[in-house]
Amino acid sequence: MKISYNWIKQYVNTDWSPEKTSELLTDLGLEVEGTEVFQSVKGGLEGIVVGEVLDCMQHPNADRLKLTSVNVGNNEPLKIVCGAPNVTKGQKVAVATIGATLYTAEGEPWKIKKGKIRGEESHGMLCAEDELGLGTGHEGILVLDNDLKAGTALSDYFEVEDDIVFEIGLTPNRADAMSHFGTARDLRAGLIQNGLNPELMSPSVSGFHVNSRTLKIDIDVKDKIKAPRYCGVTITGVKVDNSPTWLQNKLKVIGLVPINNIVDITNFVLHGLGQPLHAFDADKITDKKLIVRTAHKNEKFTTLDNVERKLHQDDLVICNSKQPMCIAGVFGGINSCISATTTNIFLESAYFDPVSIRKTAKRHGLSTDASFRFERGIDPNITKYALKHAALLITEIAGGEISSDIWDEYPSKIEDTQVLLSYKNITNIIGQEIPKETIKQILTSLEIKVNSVTEAVLL
Repeated sequence: MKISYNWIKQYVNTDWSPEKTSELLTDLGLEVEGTEVFQSVKGGLEGIVVGEVLDCMQHPNADRLKLTSVNVGNNEPLKIVCGAPNVTKGQKVAVATIGATLYTAEGEPWKIKKGKIRGEESHGMLCAEDELGLGTGHEGILVLDNDLKAGTALSDYFEVEDDIVFEIGLTPNRADAMSHFGTARDLRAGLIQNGLNPELMSPSVSGFHVNSRTLKIDIDVKDKIKAPRYCGVTITGVKVDNSPTWLQNKLKVIGLVPINNIVDITNFVLHGLGQPLHAFDADKITDKKLIVRTAHKNEKFTTLDNVERKLHQDDLVICNSKQPMCIAGVFGGINSCISATTTNIFLESAYFDPVSIRKTAKRHGLSTDASFRFERGIDPNITKYALKHAALLITEIAGGEISSDIWDEYPSKIEDTQVLLSYKNITNIIGQEIPKETIKQILTSLEIKVNSVTEAVLL
């Protein structure tokens, strides 16, 4: 499991270095098997600044080259030869100064040096977006917002993310740590034992409110054993587009490819809080009715990978009034997925029976980030909270408004498990006597409620 150092610090405020944090996580049982450096743009755009083209004239010895004078915030403008057809006086452009390193498409570095091009000196380079690693465009130089100040580091403008990624070898029994928030909770407990007392911070959902009640989806949960808790809400008027840079970087750092703002938000919440979510195109929910049921024997269903599958009668599916739209907790369907034309969505957050999900995923040879968590058991107490968090992010990033009350089908509350913890057993298993107050402190710092304390046990 990949955990971002920057991301985890959004949940627990620590100034410990990545190296010390890695050691502590390993000591806590979340073994860090390796670390890697992540940069959202290779090289971090170091040495690349905003330049203002003060003058642009024809190169005397080459028809396709221009001589430019570029202000980069210093006393003297730079003389730079440029072959881009779109360069012109007055532009704000990306300038690679002498000493800066750029990278080829294959990742090979090359350094900007002072040189002569067809007899004229050149003290830098005006760059296209592909030369900076910011895109694929090479038809001309990258023209920037005219309000930018010459000399501004381009890394500030493009929000370059520098991060350290921990590769954690997570054991199957640690479902509680299969997220950045879960890992942060353990980290905080470890920091407390090291004499610190950082706050465990969770995203606020206090701003959640229903804007209108214009899109109501009726929900019928027929199998309440396989779906003990099912929440959903509608959001209308969204604009499906690319995600903002910060969100794309959050996903890229843990190896995910950004898809669109709606799907990216569901992935962000999954890896942030540990709650899988699914977004349906609400206009594809026929008769505005959603049914949670087991599949009919050999019922056919085409998943997002465009593969038609025969469902098993024990598979839990999310359906509209006519057909399945999703294999619950495992994989979405091609007939209800978010597309560029989607404007209204139904957002699902649920707790599904772990055994059921595990059998379905194995039966169909599917392993997804969602099924990986569902089959190990997620926290049923954050289902509604995570839904609110995602809904707020969607309205903030993709626009639209929350257009229904939250549906929360939870007929039989899953009660907290009570455990009798014997001090003697702790000593026998660990081989060392730990002070009773320390044991209690560790439990409470992990958000485990201690109901009663005696000389022999904790409950």
